[in-house]
Amino acid sequence: MDGVPRVEPLEQACPEKSAASLRFSLLGPVRAWQDAEPLPTGSPQQRALLAALLLREGRTATASELIDALWGEEPPSQALAAVRTYASRLRKVLGSGVLVSESGGYAIRSLGEGALDLALAQELAADAEKARTAGDLCHARTLLNKALSLWDGEVLAGVPGPYADTQRTRLEEWRLQLAETRLDMDLEQGCHAEAVSELTALTAAHPLRERLRELLMLALYRSGRQAEALAVYADTRRLLADELGVDPRPGLKDLQQRILQADPALAEPSAPVEEPAAAPVKPAQLPATVPDFTGRASFVSELGEVLASAEGRVMAVSAVAGIGGVGKTTLAVHVAHQARSAFPDGQLYVDLQGAGARAAEPETVLGAFLRALGTADSAIPDSLEERAALFRSVLDGRRVLVLLDNARDAAQVRPLLPGTEGCAALVTSRVRMVDLAGAHLVDLDVMSPEEALLLFTKIVGEERVASEREAALDVVAACGFLPLAIRIAASRLAARRTWTVSVLAAKLGDERRRLDELQAGDLAVKATFELGYGQLEPAQARAFRLLGLADGPDISLAAAAAVLDLPAEETEDLLESLVDTSLLESAAPGRYRYHDLVRLYARACAERDEQPPSEREAAMSRLLDFYLATAAGVYAIERPGDRLVDHLEATEYAGLRFTEGAAALDWLYTEAASLLACVHQSAGTDRLRRAVDLLWMAKDLTESGANSHQYETTARAACEATRAAGDVRAEGRARTTLSQVLLVSGRIEQVAEQAELAMELAASAGDITARSWAANDRGNIFLRQKRYVDAKTLFDQAIEGYRAVGNRLNEAVALANLSRAHLGMGNVAKAVELAQQALAAHAELGKPMRKANGHYNLGMALAGAGRHAEALSEFSDALSIFTDHRQRLWQGNTHFRIAEVHLAVRRPARAAQGAEQALALGCVGGDWMRGNVLTLLGRALSALGQADRAQACWREALNLYELNGIAEEADEVRALLSPATAA
Repeated sequence: MDGVPRVEPLEQACPEKSAASLRFSLLGPVRAWQDAEPLPTGSPQQRALLAALLLREGRTATASELIDALWGEEPPSQALAAVRTYASRLRKVLGSGVLVSESGGYAIRSLGEGALDLALAQELAADAEKARTAGDLCHARTLLNKALSLWDGEVLAGVPGPYADTQRTRLEEWRLQLAETRLDMDLEQGCHAEAVSELTALTAAHPLRERLRELLMLALYRSGRQAEALAVYADTRRLLADELGVDPRPGLKDLQQRILQADPALAEPSAPVEEPAAAPVKPAQLPATVPDFTGRASFVSELGEVLASAEGRVMAVSAVAGIGGVGKTTLAVHVAHQARSAFPDGQLYVDLQGAGARAAEPETVLGAFLRALGTADSAIPDSLEERAALFRSVLDGRRVLVLLDNARDAAQVRPLLPGTEGCAALVTSRVRMVDLAGAHLVDLDVMSPEEALLLFTKIVGEERVASEREAALDVVAACGFLPLAIRIAASRLAARRTWTVSVLAAKLGDERRRLDELQAGDLAVKATFELGYGQLEPAQARAFRLLGLADGPDISLAAAAAVLDLPAEETEDLLESLVDTSLLESAAPGRYRYHDLVRLYARACAERDEQPPSEREAAMSRLLDFYLATAAGVYAIERPGDRLVDHLEATEYAGLRFTEGAAALDWLYTEAASLLACVHQSAGTDRLRRAVDLLWMAKDLTESGANSHQYETTARAACEATRAAGDVRAEGRARTTLSQVLLVSGRIEQVAEQAELAMELAASAGDITARSWAANDRGNIFLRQKRYVDAKTLFDQAIEGYRAVGNRLNEAVALANLSRAHLGMGNVAKAVELAQQALAAHAELGKPMRKANGHYNLGMALAGAGRHAEALSEFSDALSIFTDHRQRLWQGNTHFRIAEVHLAVRRPARAAQGAEQALALGCVGGDWMRGNVLTLLGRALSALGQADRAQACWREALNLYELNGIAEEADEVRALLSPATAA
């Protein structure tokens, strides 16, 4: 029974008497009982919370995970408070020992055996599979019937939320799999007549499920109803052709032929044929052990003995804990290599990144493990529960060592444990995992003085240390005998042949003995970095502190110069000197980055050492000024005649200046991630207005397609921050940027909401520029909705506003949009006239990129007028410019328009080619536009005689339209898919 979802037995942590008598139901309405008495489970949302916790297998669900489960992407503003309220109410009903708060989230623990109907169903299904494998079909059928009887109507009935919807679908699919398995056993045991009725009902409820149809055909044939069996095949074939445009699968076709031939082998049940087992894959993922591994003999022996004991035990788990830099990973990798011979079926390794801000997700790790063990991608399930179950199943009978490095906590580790005899897990973490059941805990301390000196000597060299043994002892003592600190200090000394050990010892000094005082958690890591930081000259230390304040993934030399308020040459010297100390990395020529932990340390140094403290804010203000001034210059180069740059917040720090557009765009796209991070980081500060203006100046990032997601996230953060600050002007502009990126992605309803709100806010603030932008965006929405008269009204307002502030470029843009409104109303001549005016204005302003939009819109107007050759010429000009300016999504739109013209003049092959290019590039307009492209591609393919492929394109388009509530286009595609059209 492949694909069976699994739920781990819930932890048995000394359950209270009341907890042991609790029972829960998920395979129907969500219900709870204490003994035989039903318990109130509250409102639908409260039941959704209860269900989500029960389905977490006893693991902790964070508040954010529960909010996503209950409300998805659009939670209410008080979602967190609501979750806490629901949890409090449930705790009163269930008891504090059952619903526990942990790590900022909640979990349900301490339940008795058989307390959850889903877990009971899984146990019964597993036992049924064992009985079937052993040949006891009668017992297997009984167990499956018991499992199926636990379903009581719709799973999670009445429970709202996206998580419940996903689980409802998953568990219904599993129920059908169990039913198919049990019916298959019915037929194996000769219960044909009894199975026909149930199969008839099931095929009626699930008409496209071919396995049920196959079983029904076989049951009918064995019941002497050959004609009906063949009729089932005919119905199935017609249904699949009508609904999906596909033929029955080979197994169903083969059965039909065997029935036609009255194959004697069909008359009696036959034992299932076992598929040949695939050869198991043997992973060998351990990192290389360090050649200078030193000491730790007692720990190596202790851990080696535990791992060796895995043979004959359920599982051996060792958890190595210690402060950062103490050498946990080095020890674990060394021990794992020594134990390889005891695990002949392979070794798995993963860095769980528990010390960072983004710890590895267990489901992602399990996916990688399963692939390493030979599992095909198509066989890897989506959910954490199913992946963990499959992982344990794949390891059954194997002897594999799993090294889980740098774990965040026991909750992250539990789904990754093998759980089978002969396997072992070795875990490293900064926390002592007292809650990891059955684990052998090892607390790793700092090195002994002898071990520390030996490690130092191996790296530096015997010759240099022998003559300065006392100085070497001073060095390792100053390092607090912490292996990572020793390795850093020794490596620096080894790289500087002119230094003596005494020089290094003197540089460390007494103040470096802070390493001995910082004993817990990340403080030890910070103390290790203090070695390098304490050796810096004052200018170097200031640069190290201030550059760590910026959130971006890296920082350019020019941006760093702004942060430090220094000339570029001096800044470069400082940064390169920091690279030499390994406190900074050179990401690429002229770009620098911190390791995540070093960045955290640099910020701690800034908070502690930067004097006066206002310099931190001043540094971030200069960085924002630099980005805004530079981005405004790029915007001005790309949009001559657009006066938006005259209506921005003032900046004090200058930006870069560009003389030509290619270099300007290079800068914008290279700096995109860091620039947007700066905007996000400035939300909620006094820099908010400038941050919003910077977001507006970077709007080209929305149309390139490469940075749309980060731009949208940043725009939403800006909207929230401006609303919280009560800054009406800034909020109007922020919502204009959000409506822009939403428009590009085709989310019409959201754009309409944001653009309307932006108009109201801009009008209230007297911000004519923002109001005109929002009016133009709303007009585009009305175009999409084919409300052409309303669109014309909005474009007229936008044009009036742009003229009032002298914004000639955007006036031309709005004229082009107005042309499309007239085209929609049937005023073809007026549409062509307006589009020509817009193109002439773009040409006069002299910027090719904006001129591309003019060519594009004129092409649409000419195509609407039936002047196809002229339209193709305009589209060709537009495509060339969009390509030169890396506007990938607009390239896609233009290819689509070219394809439309080719199809109109009966050149379907050229039309299909253009549509395929549009699909490959993507388009402005998201799913709506992709649906349009697929519809056109289907028409072109149909004209080429490729009917089946055309139907496939239309089906995909219909799915996109239906998912996004696009009714009119959906109706058009349904007509194309109708039997009459298909014929």
